Amino acid sequence: MRAWTRARRAQGETIAFVPTMGYLHEGHLSLIRGALSLADHVVASIYVNPSQFAPHEDFETYPRDTERDLSALESLGCSAVFVPDTLYGQGGAPAQRAWIEVSELSAPLCGASRPHFFRGVATVVAKLFHIVEPDTAVFGDKDFQQRRVIERMVEDLDLPVRIVGLPIVREPDGLAMSSRNVRLSSEERLRARAVPQSLELAERLISAGELDVDAVRRQVRSHIESAGGEVDYVAIVDPDSLQTPDRVSGPVRVAVAATFGGVRLIDNRPVDPRGA
Repeated sequence: MRAWTRARRAQGETIAFVPTMGYLHEGHLSLIRGALSLADHVVASIYVNPSQFAPHEDFETYPRDTERDLSALESLGCSAVFVPDTLYGQGGAPAQRAWIEVSELSAPLCGASRPHFFRGVATVVAKLFHIVEPDTAVFGDKDFQQRRVIERMVEDLDLPVRIVGLPIVREPDGLAMSSRNVRLSSEERLRARAVPQSLELAERLISAGELDVDAVRRQVRSHIESAGGEVDYVAIVDPDSLQTPDRVSGPVRVAVAATFGGVRLIDNRPVDPRGA
């Protein structure tokens, strides 16, 4: 992979990179399309990273369909796809001794209930950056905290990669596109619409002048729970630091994580009380 990339760059061509865990949906494909406008070549990776799953999580059942993914990537004009069997050597992820941790940005939101997660994400993305050596890497804003962690890692470690974030792509019913959506039953899928609806509720409340963060969070949580969702967190955070203010005084990111039928869903929405 590295030899292929270096040969392209030796010819003065640029590389945009889209890392994925496969089972691609329209959200992933929108990242590929966006990347095509940013560089001469687009490289995608397909790798279900074991180090970001805890033992009780869904690594073994995470959906996979590599042949379908490769066909979709080829049809869009992706120049190369990196599909490693493992990125952790013969001992697998448990044998990894050097890890990257982005402490402050990894602690809130998903990091509170999944303390292992962002260490695994940062480490595997750093590995992929060193292998692919892209000029630009593209990430979707559904995983907003992940993008912020990677941006901070790139900044602090002086990695020569420009990070570009692209908007969330949604299903017609408003649900953020996710590889895990296929595991929802039809009834669970109907109830899960409460997740994007709760973000719209937060935006309406803030736009109407409700600036107390706890008051907004309570109503968002109640909306999800009334639909049968088990809430992991409801957060209203500064989009840069991911810290929670007492009151909304400028642009914020409203983020939620909730489980329906054993399927964990995350979503977020930028909200500006000034209506910008």
